[in-house]
Amino acid sequence: MHILILGGDGYLGWPSAMYFSELGYDVTVVDNYFRRNACTELDVGMLYPVPTLIERAKIWHELTGKEIKVVIGDLTDPELMRSLFKGTIAYTWATDGTFAGLPGTVIHYAEQPSAPYSLINYKYANITISNNLLVTNNLMFALRDFSRDTHVIHIGTMGEYGTPNIDIEEGWLDIEHKGRKDKFLFPRQASSLYHTTKIMDTDLMWFAVRMWGLKITNLMQGPVYGIETAASRKDDRLKTIFNYDEIFGTIINRFIVQAIVDYPLTVYGKGGQTRGYLNINDTLQCVHQSEKNLAGKGELRIFNQIMETFSVMDLARMTRQVGRKLGYDVQIQHLENPRKELEEHYYNPTYQGLLDLGVTPHYLTEKELEKMFRGVEPYRNNIRKDVIFRGIKW
Repeated sequence: MHILILGGDGYLGWPSAMYFSELGYDVTVVDNYFRRNACTELDVGMLYPVPTLIERAKIWHELTGKEIKVVIGDLTDPELMRSLFKGTIAYTWATDGTFAGLPGTVIHYAEQPSAPYSLINYKYANITISNNLLVTNNLMFALRDFSRDTHVIHIGTMGEYGTPNIDIEEGWLDIEHKGRKDKFLFPRQASSLYHTTKIMDTDLMWFAVRMWGLKITNLMQGPVYGIETAASRKDDRLKTIFNYDEIFGTIINRFIVQAIVDYPLTVYGKGGQTRGYLNINDTLQCVHQSEKNLAGKGELRIFNQIMETFSVMDLARMTRQVGRKLGYDVQIQHLENPRKELEEHYYNPTYQGLLDLGVTPHYLTEKELEKMFRGVEPYRNNIRKDVIFRGIKW
């Protein structure tokens, strides 16, 4: 029942920590405030101030009586990663300070998550590559040496696949070539250095599974939207980090913010780019169902973690329609696309596996969009228009 969450301060990490804690799991989170520090360095605004991870854990304990153990540290340091499994870690915050024991599951969110960040310049590209690959490699070796029975849930990305002119299967592809058959990882063709590091993650994990018999579930996640979870409704101070800038903000979250401050919705090119999306509450469901239904020893299990697909223009029109019903004069602006990507393409991913495990989707309806408008509106005066779009080019 011990869950170790790497990247536990992030947009998905903190809601996951509260979710599992509320279910009665023993939760430990690790983070080095990478995203917060990057937001400060790049001068991109967050919608509202967020307490530190230690403060959040204390608030959670006061409200629920449940403990989320906190470790502040950089997981690119292999000794820190190894200490999490050797029992030598000194908790930054815990009510009793005792070692939580070997985790049954590790949830790996601890990566630089932004495609634009990875292509600002060569320095940020290097940060992305070194952070993401070192953390994953350190985890693989720590598990090999101390805890091969621990199950890993890694948050990958649908961006690994790109937009191939064939149906996207769930991670694997059956091949027949010159009369022989085999099964291979689905071909990858990432469109950013961030997404390329996620491909390399998959390769590192596939190596570790084959060589050392590890148990890994890789969730190929689409862009996530949303601001509220059941746990965050207990206290506004428990809300997750919410970015609306072009570097760290996801598209639906950004469109809602833009609509509220009368900033034309930033549609790149024609807006035909189609991707798979999911609600933040469905991320929690997907991770939970993956934890309940473990991958087997020596198995790299891959699910496509999306619930429905939309083009950018689909999302812009939906945002405009709901915004105008709420009294906002929402406009759409087509900008020259700063990214190297196809605007018109075939896109037909399979995403049945997680539904088969028991995930019940939250679909993007007008009612859901209206809830997001209402969730953002109280922070309208915090929104800085100057950080919404700066035009980082590939």
